[in-house]
Amino acid sequence: MKLFILLAILIFSAHASQYSSSISPINTDIKKRMIQGKSWHKGCPVGLSSLRYLRIRHWNFQGHSTLGEMIVHKDIAHNVTEVFKHLYTIKYPIKQMRLVSDFKGKDWHSIEADNTSALNCRNVTGNKKKWSKHAYGKAIDINPIENPYISRTGYISHKASKPYRQRVHSPQKGTGYQAMLLPKSTAVTLFKKYGWQWGGDWKSIKDYQHFSIDIK
Repeated sequence: MKLFILLAILIFSAHASQYSSSISPINTDIKKRMIQGKSWHKGCPVGLSSLRYLRIRHWNFQGHSTLGEMIVHKDIAHNVTEVFKHLYTIKYPIKQMRLVSDFKGKDWHSIEADNTSALNCRNVTGNKKKWSKHAYGKAIDINPIENPYISRTGYISHKASKPYRQRVHSPQKGTGYQAMLLPKSTAVTLFKKYGWQWGGDWKSIKDYQHFSIDIK
């Protein structure tokens, strides 16, 4: 009996550690979460029928395989699950992956929680007249504490991000440093292979967490 239980546990663990993902239309429950969570509303540049809800397996900072969630534009849904499949294969760590709705649509609070996310119906930072790529579901922010937005003057808004100003991998310092995205990082290379642009390549400012895509 004990041998059977042990075998069952081993089979379950092996299955749980395999990559998996799913793509679904926005159902009633997810719509309610988005509206109540203020990540989407009428007047946003993309309707709910053009968005997809993803469930994505990833490795967290504790080294455990876990399921996260994300909403993206339908045209890039398969692209996103393929990218994260490769990230899973190389065991790239992601602190957590939740809808911005869980943070009342507040980008600041999502970043403070070191949350990886995509859709958020908001304007470009510092420009209230222009929609962000996130409003179209065509941008993803990954591990935003370890990969901060740095202004033209070198200012970093989030205190927890300041140790990561120096962009050098130091695995011995912990998982956070393994999550840093650098020009030659495998994770950055993977995104670019699938057609994404990286905010770490921007000239006047740096947005190391940010990936966006122009696929129509």
